[in-house]
Amino acid sequence: MKFLLSIISLCILAISSQAQSAPWQHGKLEVSSNQRYLQHSDGTPFFWLGDTGWLMPERLNRDEVSYYLGKCKDAGYNVVQVQTINGVPAYNIYGESSMEEGYWQHMDYIIKTAEQNGIYIGMVCIWGGLVKSGLLDTKQAQKYGEFLANRYKDSPNIVWIIGGDIKGDVKPEVWESLAKNIRKIDKGHLMTFHPFGRTCSATWWNDAEWLDFNMFQSGHRRYGQQKGDGDGTLNQHFEEDNWRYVAHSQSFSPLKPVLDAEPSYEGIPQGLHDPQEARWTASDVRRYAYWSVFAGSCGHTYGSNSIMQFYRPGLSPAYGADQNWWEALENDGFNQMKYLKELILKFPYFERINDQSIILEGTNGERYDYAVATRGEDYLLIYNYSGRPMRIDLSKISGEKKKIWWFNPSNGQYSYAGEVDNSTSFFYCDIPYGRGEDRVLIAVDATKNYID
Repeated sequence: MKFLLSIISLCILAISSQAQSAPWQHGKLEVSSNQRYLQHSDGTPFFWLGDTGWLMPERLNRDEVSYYLGKCKDAGYNVVQVQTINGVPAYNIYGESSMEEGYWQHMDYIIKTAEQNGIYIGMVCIWGGLVKSGLLDTKQAQKYGEFLANRYKDSPNIVWIIGGDIKGDVKPEVWESLAKNIRKIDKGHLMTFHPFGRTCSATWWNDAEWLDFNMFQSGHRRYGQQKGDGDGTLNQHFEEDNWRYVAHSQSFSPLKPVLDAEPSYEGIPQGLHDPQEARWTASDVRRYAYWSVFAGSCGHTYGSNSIMQFYRPGLSPAYGADQNWWEALENDGFNQMKYLKELILKFPYFERINDQSIILEGTNGERYDYAVATRGEDYLLIYNYSGRPMRIDLSKISGEKKKIWWFNPSNGQYSYAGEVDNSTSFFYCDIPYGRGEDRVLIAVDATKNYID
């Protein structure tokens, strides 16, 4: 009864707050003029904060859809990535197949409920393994693309995702057909490609006119774990260093925005397939998020082992899932991602760049000791995962004096550390070294007032 009442309450709140929370009131999504970020057509920044709700169309009923999307809204997410179909045919919880109208009415409900919560649906049209197996050819892709575009072209909250955990050179003609036939009808929504583990869509599709921004999948393996990931062109030692994929994508011309659409999931075994392996934790998923965004991503997608498959008693768990999906919605990592979005949006958005020269030569570390720096004209942020001391160049931003804060990504709290001049370069995190008690160092021109 308590669970049902929570669902009803969230539905009422979603409907009552729809008018003031709908981001598309600022216009449709588009790429910013500097080609690095996403924005609305009136110039309002859009920081992509996604969750992977892959199996929502198949495994959740309508009450559960409302509950889940309401919790996503409360946790600050503005995108949910879903597998539109994960089988040919796919079946939803009501036993309706993707060959029947009822299946698509349920999908309509998901999209409309997401709209009421101010959330975009990132629609992976068909999972890559199905195309690899020959279950969709170019002619079928044409018809399917036309069907999807005609059905959802007028929904304000759609982002088209071609691919789905697959390399772009696997049946590229099918992906081209699908993308072009959607774009032929629907020119109002952004489109991207979700690639295979430890690969980036830019490798294959950066020149495609239908690809508005890039995605990479840094994947679920730790340093030293390799099992067929990568595409043969990326340095396999990128491994957990997901900031390297941002630089890789930005090396292509034309420049396009990029984000990590599938990093390591909270609660999933390191390496995926052995449930006896250590599980990725909240501090790990924070590290992937801050590394990527501070390296220049236009946002980030979080993932949870239990949520992405909507695990519950009676289902066969994938990847050792052992927590009910509604319990996983209370996990630390799921609820800490909003602090990153809130932090980034405090500062002038479109001028922000990655600038590793802020960290003085010879003082940065490797792997978990690696600090990532980002700045605008009058502010800088440095993400420090391990607590390693840093020497930084405060003259990289304007102002003879700088105000300094430490920001805690686990709770969103700021700790004021005082005012310094440009001669101060040594900063020590007052946290246990190597424990994953990460911090962000913030330095701001003392004449500015970005932080209350």
